[in-house]
Amino acid sequence: MASTVYFADMRTNPKEGLVRKFARLIDTAGLPSRVGPGDLTAIKIHFGELGNHAYIRPIFVRPVSELVKKAGAKPFLTDANTLYVGTRSNSADHLHTALRHGFDLTVTGAPLIIADGLRGNAHREIPLTGATLARAFVAVEIADADAIVSLAHFKGHELSGFGGTIKNLGMGCASRRGKLDQHSNVSPWVSAKKCVACASCVDHCAQAAISLDDTAHIDPDKCVGCGECILVCPEQAINIKWDMAIPDFQRRMVDYTKAALTGKEKKSFFVNFLTNVSPACDCYPHADAPMTADIGILASTDPIAIDQAGADLVNRQPGNPLSCLGETCGVGCDKFREVYPRIDWTIQLDYGRSLGLGTRDYDLETI
Repeated sequence: MASTVYFADMRTNPKEGLVRKFARLIDTAGLPSRVGPGDLTAIKIHFGELGNHAYIRPIFVRPVSELVKKAGAKPFLTDANTLYVGTRSNSADHLHTALRHGFDLTVTGAPLIIADGLRGNAHREIPLTGATLARAFVAVEIADADAIVSLAHFKGHELSGFGGTIKNLGMGCASRRGKLDQHSNVSPWVSAKKCVACASCVDHCAQAAISLDDTAHIDPDKCVGCGECILVCPEQAINIKWDMAIPDFQRRMVDYTKAALTGKEKKSFFVNFLTNVSPACDCYPHADAPMTADIGILASTDPIAIDQAGADLVNRQPGNPLSCLGETCGVGCDKFREVYPRIDWTIQLDYGRSLGLGTRDYDLETI
């Protein structure tokens, strides 16, 4: 049976701006029915790395928190700390970054709580059955919440092809140990022919896993697979062992999505913002030109269907010729495979379906 995915395009008028239209979208899609009186409700969002500008605007959080409160529940805005060195790797820096980006109580209507403690070590161990992993380590405040609302910025991603609801929940709700768990098979390799020993990767490695002589060398025992070195290498000399790592990574990420939703299956709600569809994750301190024009916003109670709908809508758009796609990726072109040709993003959707998280079949209802 197909799931319903609700869609609001970017068109507005003097009587209804986009924020108000978004409020109507999530109300129509059934957010109030997914929370109840007294429910401590996690609004899971990505605050954006300092320097990034593609993340969801904080003004869109307020309609969510207001609807949650109207249902008698108690919202809080949250994310978990990052695995890599940056402006969100501990709670102090993370909160500072969130506030600099405008995620203040007076704007969003919800207090900020970093979900996995000061240094990312606070989690609950969630047992899994029928999954690749036997257990997952979910950030404690998310695991202990009664309900969850995922607000995801839909964009490209260098390990999963795209990042949407599954990425926001699977990777985003994991503690540091959980993130390590998902990346454990993603150890990059260095091309000696391309490496010029510039030391950029050494300077950015939080685990001191990279050494340097004539070329860079990565110690697989120290590497946690965060992928930061791949991005910072100016010579594109560092690459993932694609065939071996990516399918396993995507399945583990979906396992963590299942773990984050455990006990909240009927108290969860999902939103994808198809705006500023950047080629890479909001974890980077920059955002490249969007691959398409802004498309709209999706809402659903099915995490698989909403990501499938997001990918379909992006791929139906003409590519932005001023982006990394250039002028050759038009209507119907798979934007994510164009940027990451060796990544099959459908793996996460098929595996999520097999775990009973949802369906890839959907009916798109435009409000």
